[in-house]
Amino acid sequence: MSDNRVDPSGNTEAFRAFKAEPSTEPAAASKTPLIVGGIVVAVVLIALIVWLVS
Repeated sequence: MSDNRVDPSGNTEAFRAFKAEPSTEPAAASKTPLIVGGIVVAVVLIALIVWLVS
């Protein structure tokens, strides 16, 4: 009975093919909170500048 699994450490070519497979790590976090935070900071700064000039 043959084993269909290939040991990636068996040779260099198998190891490189193993490393080239896409990882199963979770996707990067969304940047939406960062964008919303930047907009809030910008609005607060503009309000502060308007208040100081008045």
